[in-house]
Amino acid sequence: MALNIDKELTVREYALRENSAFHAPYIPEFDFYYAVKNGDIEKVSRLCAEDFDKKGGFGKLCEDKLQNLKYHFAITAAMVARYCIEAGMEHETAYSLSDLYIQSCDRCTTPREISGLHRNMCMDYTKRMRELRKDRVYSKQIVLCINYIYNNLHKKVSTNELAQYTGLSRSYLSRLFKKETGESITDYIIRRKIGAAKNMLKYSGYSLSQISETLAFSCQSYFTKIFRVYEGVTPKKYRNMFSFNTEISQGRKE
Repeated sequence: MALNIDKELTVREYALRENSAFHAPYIPEFDFYYAVKNGDIEKVSRLCAEDFDKKGGFGKLCEDKLQNLKYHFAITAAMVARYCIEAGMEHETAYSLSDLYIQSCDRCTTPREISGLHRNMCMDYTKRMRELRKDRVYSKQIVLCINYIYNNLHKKVSTNELAQYTGLSRSYLSRLFKKETGESITDYIIRRKIGAAKNMLKYSGYSLSQISETLAFSCQSYFTKIFRVYEGVTPKKYRNMFSFNTEISQGRKE
């Protein structure tokens, strides 16, 4: 049956007015995310003092109250990740944390568990942002570069491509990237590809040739050579160091 959006919206707005159950105002919500991304531990701790399940203003996304709370937890996790990325947290770190916390929330069986997890998640992100701000402050263009590299590890990303993406000249971007990250664009890209390869070697059944091709190395022998330079061991030896007795590892083919 087709949903009449205008009619449903009118009914909901009327119900909210009658029950005084309006959504949380935008400004306090923005204030919370701003405190997280700025690493303001004291403020976030204060804002998280009230249990997540006791906060008012939650929209009704599901009839089941526990599931509704889980949906709002997932929204918060996604928003926190995006705000932290905007402030310089590495793309992969922010989204991996978000995924892990959402998965943990899905296993919660009570509102109390979700509230405790929400507090832990927010403080985790906030503490990481405080440490990040101590160590480095990336400009908007460098954050764009880092996110672009993460999103395109399966391609050969060039400095010219990044310069075009950020609107900066190739020479200026190269100098700026080196100044802010401490390494050249090429070294940064290779290091991130090696990082991805390490995860694939540890947690997947992909062969070395598949990993090499997936991460856009010119050939398997070059991938092996570069991996050894950065890690001190060959990819095969690295995989053996982290082998697990699982069905997926038993089915590997080099």
